[in-house]
Amino acid sequence: MNLHYLVKEPKEILASNPALLLLHGYGSNEEDLFSFASQLPENYYIISARAPYNLDGYGFAWYAINFDADENKFSDNEQAKTSIQLIADFINEITEKFPINPSDVNLIGFSQGAILSYGVAFHYPEKIKRIVALSGYLNEQLLPDTFDVNTMHHLGFFASHGTVDQVIPVEWARKTQPYLEKLGLTITYKEYPVGHGVAPQNFWDFKTWLEQE
Repeated sequence: MNLHYLVKEPKEILASNPALLLLHGYGSNEEDLFSFASQLPENYYIISARAPYNLDGYGFAWYAINFDADENKFSDNEQAKTSIQLIADFINEITEKFPINPSDVNLIGFSQGAILSYGVAFHYPEKIKRIVALSGYLNEQLLPDTFDVNTMHHLGFFASHGTVDQVIPVEWARKTQPYLEKLGLTITYKEYPVGHGVAPQNFWDFKTWLEQE
């Protein structure tokens, strides 16, 4: 396996099972979102992946975030694109290793994990079914130069953000819904009066969305 991960098997393992792939944020690890696992729907394989870049005692990252002399943040988009490919390869590996239905793989990403989830959706729409993007945004610089939106109409998106997020401004997240809807894609977008995190109501809302879709 190209990524270290944790796995929780479904309550009843069938010949073909849906999967939830959890992608953590910058400076965290695979145990973070996996703490949700016991409360997520029981019929899924729940797999939480660790990002590939070690931040020397400060967790892991999917790509570097650098600061210039004026303390402006900028993302290493080339590393991010490499991680999009890593995630796509990882999906291939888990669908071969476990009895996972390759047409029912769903991503739950937080922050960097959410940003990359959008990237995977545009680069490899055939590999995933739904995306839950928590406290992230759609970075157009990570999208393919050309893509066929007709290959994406099966995708479902749930995006959410804190209105007082001090890490990723809510204004960035608010651009996602009109962008996707202009392409004819379906998205549920919600905001909560919190910072850079997942409020309890946020969790229950996306869990309900997963169970209804």
